[in-house]
Amino acid sequence: MSLWPFIEQHIRSTTGSTFHIRHRAPVSGGCIHNAWRIEDGSACYFVKTNQTDKLPVFEAEAAGLVALAASHSLRVPLPVCYGAAAGQAYLVLEWLDLQDHGNAIQLGQQLAALHRTHTPQFGFDHDNHIGSTLQRNAWRDDWIAFWRDQRLGFQLELAARKGFGGTLQHQGERLMAQLHGLFEGYHPLPSLLHGDLWSGNVGYTHGGKPVIFDPASYYGDRETDIAMTELFGGFPADFYAAYHETWPLDAGYAVRKQLYNLYHILNHANLFDGSYARQAEGMMGRVLAALR
Repeated sequence: MSLWPFIEQHIRSTTGSTFHIRHRAPVSGGCIHNAWRIEDGSACYFVKTNQTDKLPVFEAEAAGLVALAASHSLRVPLPVCYGAAAGQAYLVLEWLDLQDHGNAIQLGQQLAALHRTHTPQFGFDHDNHIGSTLQRNAWRDDWIAFWRDQRLGFQLELAARKGFGGTLQHQGERLMAQLHGLFEGYHPLPSLLHGDLWSGNVGYTHGGKPVIFDPASYYGDRETDIAMTELFGGFPADFYAAYHETWPLDAGYAVRKQLYNLYHILNHANLFDGSYARQAEGMMGRVLAALR
């Protein structure tokens, strides 16, 4: 049986509407899930589909979007419903018409506002995913321990299973043992994060208002979000100026950002190929050199 009647019914029961799909079209841009635009002439939704074992991924994404929306800072596409039927999992979000450029100053200001949303511990209520890799979010009081065990250490364990040993593992062990040296006099607060903030996960409405989506949210050091915006580029100078004016970054960020982006490069090595492992070795070497 087709998945779409189940999605129609779920939308109707969730929204109280009389929604019936009149048009369905695939949407490009994703590399993990299938994406669709569905509409009935008046209402329109964005739908992700995948195998049924991906339902926890969709549940976690919806939880992240709900948390981001509750901060009343940046706009996100709101979850409508999710579930599994006809051998597939699905997530339905509100449809937002987005473009690549808009008010980058507002993006910087609102991201700083998002990061002002705090909780007593580091972590999140649910594990989620960074790309297709599990991201563990067990609550911890100690940020350094959280990053060592659930971010850097976890990726290094995955890398070892992938056959990335030698220098990568040796440097990784040295770095994990010396992490405290990067945080002397710096005590980050548990800020609500997007968690996967590269330019492909940011858009703007046709009125220019910023929108963030595809989160891997948790509560952690705000510098991790800023660091990732620098990893692959695509964010204008106005964005950084507005963020820094709203909430300046602390001393030592220039070194810590390499530590934080190392997590994403290791994840790329585990997902894709060994060139990222060599890049990770170089990043580790630079961070270790700064600790001498």
